[in-house]
Amino acid sequence: MKHLALLMTIAAALAACSEPPAEGYAGYAEGDYVRLSAPVAGTLTRLHLQRGDRVDAAAPAFVLEQDSERAAREEAESRLRAAQQQLLNLQQGRRPDELAAARAQLAQAQAALALSNAELARTAKLVAEQFNSPATLDQARSKVASDQAHVNELAAQLRVANLGARTPEIAAAAQEVKAAQAQLDQADWRVAQKTQRVPASAAAADVVDVLYREGEYVPLGGPVLTLLPPGNIKARFFVPQAVVGALRVGQAVSLHCDGCGAPIAARLSFVAREAEFTSPLIYSRENRAALVFMVEARPEPADARRLHPGQPLQVLLGATS
Repeated sequence: MKHLALLMTIAAALAACSEPPAEGYAGYAEGDYVRLSAPVAGTLTRLHLQRGDRVDAAAPAFVLEQDSERAAREEAESRLRAAQQQLLNLQQGRRPDELAAARAQLAQAQAALALSNAELARTAKLVAEQFNSPATLDQARSKVASDQAHVNELAAQLRVANLGARTPEIAAAAQEVKAAQAQLDQADWRVAQKTQRVPASAAAADVVDVLYREGEYVPLGGPVLTLLPPGNIKARFFVPQAVVGALRVGQAVSLHCDGCGAPIAARLSFVAREAEFTSPLIYSRENRAALVFMVEARPEPADARRLHPGQPLQVLLGATS
């Protein structure tokens, strides 16, 4: 009988441990902060926000010195224009005056060829009538062949002048244009990064801290502002292992805190898969060494503003009554 009574006592104690306490579970408010920084370094020249401000998405946040970046952009823009003009010059071929000169030279050569042909005909007639020696006919034929070769050469040069540069040269110039455009895009990006705005994910956030002031040098990636959007405020609490199995993401809970007024409705957003020996912060009256699981719940952004990170909470499972 004694053993039976002992077993019944243990069973009753275990059953009591598996039920949530009437006062709920101790927890605290936690915030996932947004630290706004620039991917480039520079001196802080303009700070648009101060601690305590409430900001809108895309609102100006801060500006870093950008003189060197603007100079680099102007250099890249000049190189792009030069590369574009070089490509255009190769694609168009020679200038109109050069083409006109080439046509005039071809006309002169054609006129000389016509004269050589006429001279060859006269010389052939005189040789046939035995007024000239056969050597003069050879000379006339050689003159015609020379003039014809000159005409062919000038005609080929005119065709090349109309065609422009060779295909490999044009392709190389086109690649130079692409490289110059990429350099300009990079310069534009660096100039743009010197002016930072509030990201869309931090809309309606509060400025929690300002880490640099105007005139100070901000290193690469150094956060300048710390923002806390209301959607990033959550409740964190710990439940015993006998309770965690019944919890599900999306389950309704209510948050209670001193001075908060009516309970705050929230829903579970995270249930830890691994146990901890004890919670890092314990606001309960008793400290007991027990396995606990971390659980997080998120209220609606409008209600989240009633909470402050680090604030003690009591969490009751179930919707607010």
